[in-house]
Amino acid sequence: MENLEHPLLIVKWVNALLGPLVAAALAPLGFHFEGHDVIPDYLVMVLLIVTFVTVLCLVMRSRLSVEHPSKFQILLEDGVLAVLGLLEEWIGPDARKYLPLIATLGLFILLGNYAGLVPGLKAPTSNINVTVGCAITTWVYYHYQGFRAHGVVNYLKHFAGPPGVPVGMIPLMIVIEAISHSARLLSLSLRLFGNIFGEELVILILGSIIPFIVPLPMMFLGLITGGLQAFIFVLLSIIYLQAAVAVEHEHDEHGHDAPAGQHAPAAA
Repeated sequence: MENLEHPLLIVKWVNALLGPLVAAALAPLGFHFEGHDVIPDYLVMVLLIVTFVTVLCLVMRSRLSVEHPSKFQILLEDGVLAVLGLLEEWIGPDARKYLPLIATLGLFILLGNYAGLVPGLKAPTSNINVTVGCAITTWVYYHYQGFRAHGVVNYLKHFAGPPGVPVGMIPLMIVIEAISHSARLLSLSLRLFGNIFGEELVILILGSIIPFIVPLPMMFLGLITGGLQAFIFVLLSIIYLQAAVAVEHEHDEHGHDAPAGQHAPAAA
């Protein structure tokens, strides 16, 4: 893989500009670097995407219009409404408060996936460190929202299994739930990493054979794969969030759903 990759100009520029400052800041902590590659390429790509989105939001904020929205504003609104629709479908009318993080994470992953298709750039999501970071963010967030929605004690109760589980089965259920929640980290991070890394590797191999022409079909497929992987990550994040904040219901005497007296998270 290293023999196929070429040093990115933007990575060299960022390291030339910020590398000495980062090296000096990390030296008191015991980190010492040799050469000029202080900031790895995937962090440069992350910084580039965050800067791009920040500038884009600042520009769009001053140009928002209710009466005469631009085509780009309509596109952004459709994207936000699509994510909001998924949240409300899975969680309910109170799901709007989860929109900022879920939509931001989805946008970052989408742009990260597509960055690898731009000449001179690289997909940060093809690095396991980035995908693990995204997975940990989702994992911590849905647990945090579960604690907020139900309280620490009530939220932790569901790790012992659904109501009515025999006492002797509780230790086993706790182990199973712990493994299940840990597996979500692997599922979110490895699925995204594997697909984007594999896609970039194939493009690099094809590009080393006949540049510019042979990789084009794979790059076109990457447009579909990148969007699909971002959608899958967002959807799984919403499902995990729904399982953490869901309210159990009980049936009333007429067979209709009625809110239970005690809110407890559904088993994830």
